[in-house]
Amino acid sequence: MEPNSYSKTAILDRRSFLELGTVGLTALALTSRVAGAESSKPRNEARRRGFEDSAPATQRAEKKLTRFQIACMTLPYSQFPLERALSGIKSAGYDYVAWGTTHKEEHETNPVPIIAAEAPPARARELAKHCRDLGLQPVLMFSGIYPEAPKGLEVLRNRLQQAGAAGIGQVLTFGHTKGGNRKLWIERFKILGPIARDHGVLLVVKQHGGETGTGAACAEIIREVANEGVQVNYDAGNVMDYLHIDPLEDIKKCVREIRSFCIKDHRIFPKDQDCGPGLGEIDHYRLLHHVAFTGRTMPLCCENIFAPVLGMPAKPEGVDALARRAREFLEIVIQGLQAS
Repeated sequence: MEPNSYSKTAILDRRSFLELGTVGLTALALTSRVAGAESSKPRNEARRRGFEDSAPATQRAEKKLTRFQIACMTLPYSQFPLERALSGIKSAGYDYVAWGTTHKEEHETNPVPIIAAEAPPARARELAKHCRDLGLQPVLMFSGIYPEAPKGLEVLRNRLQQAGAAGIGQVLTFGHTKGGNRKLWIERFKILGPIARDHGVLLVVKQHGGETGTGAACAEIIREVANEGVQVNYDAGNVMDYLHIDPLEDIKKCVREIRSFCIKDHRIFPKDQDCGPGLGEIDHYRLLHHVAFTGRTMPLCCENIFAPVLGMPAKPEGVDALARRAREFLEIVIQGLQAS
């Protein structure tokens, strides 16, 4: 409570004080106690519900900071070999990496998956060790399949096993842009949730247009699944791009279920397109403040790092520079949000 909010107390002379007597003093003490209890209610309620816009700095300081892991996906380097992607990400100052999804390798006509859906878990373990040897901790991997796909259950199960063997905390999935099958999603997620937990992994679902194109829709499904092994990944750029919905309003409806982010921005002018964080119209301070004090470890995986209008750089060094810019921008935002 601010000092100015206290009520003024009259200065009592000796005679007035004596006249007040024991009963008066007791009443005064009870009044102060009740006032203190009443003033603590808003703080206790805010603490129960989580971080809120109106919470003052003193309340925020009492909360545990979210341990954000700023990662770069290999996806922005898809036109280059995986090895060049990993070295570029490390040179751009990252300690964390997310696998996704294919890369153009030498002597190969078609894009090559980072790890095939049917690959044994041992293959994922080997690749994860290679990343760590380079100084990069893998934190998330794409599943590469829609939950409603005919082989969705089979592939997602194998991806969870791969992630568990690799020590990767999260496997990402999302629905088709034309819609999804909510009933089938829930049915399959209830099967996959316990499998994910058995392997020490989270299956996270992000927005990708269609019926599951908002955080609100994804959170509703997660709540019905009701298993800690299945949670939400938030993609503000997709929410704004596919459905033209304000992500700053949408995120409020799924904050409790968010465990990671696919970082991309979006802007309407001069061209309607996704872009790197801080280069679009999404206020990342307002976006991330909802999850800045959760006490959790939370990956922020840079999926789109490119500049609006200019397109993808022709050389990998150009991607390196944009990756570094994205990391530095997010670091500044986080430092500002979590400053005491």
